[in-house]
Amino acid sequence: MPAPDDHPARPGDAFRHASKATGESVRTFHPRRATLGARRGDALDRLWPALGFSVHDPDLGLAPTGPDGTLDAARLFGRTAPVVLEIGSGMGDATAEMAAADPARDYLAVEAHLPGIAHLLTLVEDRGLTNVRVAHGDALDLVRRVVAPGSLDAVHVFFPDPWPKARHHKRRIIAPAHVALLRSRLVLGGTLHLATDWAPYAEQMLEVVTADEGLANAHPGYAPRPAHRPVTKFERRALDAGRPVHDLVATRTR
Repeated sequence: MPAPDDHPARPGDAFRHASKATGESVRTFHPRRATLGARRGDALDRLWPALGFSVHDPDLGLAPTGPDGTLDAARLFGRTAPVVLEIGSGMGDATAEMAAADPARDYLAVEAHLPGIAHLLTLVEDRGLTNVRVAHGDALDLVRRVVAPGSLDAVHVFFPDPWPKARHHKRRIIAPAHVALLRSRLVLGGTLHLATDWAPYAEQMLEVVTADEGLANAHPGYAPRPAHRPVTKFERRALDAGRPVHDLVATRTR
């Protein structure tokens, strides 16, 4: 959908209505609206064609797939390496820092918030990272449709929307069916790493992970804070507000 002034197409308005076509009746996130700013807008225009794709809009480039219709990670990243899926990468600071410290693995960051994607692209360029790609849209829909079973080395879900009201709990991404889906995409021994600053959600996460017969919790209860997960501004605000952060790390056993 090229813009009238022939500027490169950007992900944006098309995604706001995309969930109607995904078959998922309950959305697990709330897309936020915010301005891009000049630098982020420039990064999006220049870097999106090489580093980004849309979960929903073919006019913006979809995930590269192989003959079987699943994600061709070697084509996406230009090499064969273990892949880490970052669900809800936010502004991308943690993703960029982890990818920089972990060059042997490739990081696919999926985010619904466009300024967050644009900011991550600026970080990728500033740090000269070659092992990061970005996707705009619903991560669960991407996983459901094109991520092959047993193809991910790790899945990270850091600080997902807690949907604190009881009537909205059905929207939480960490629920039995969603976790079973994510676990099925991990290699045997692959890692599901969750983090939240919302105590009631942490309790639900622990219950769901413990109940999944294909996952083994790496620790009795919550995990000590892993050194490889960077402290973001979001986490600092939570700690300053007196909300402790809970990590859960589980591995696929079958």
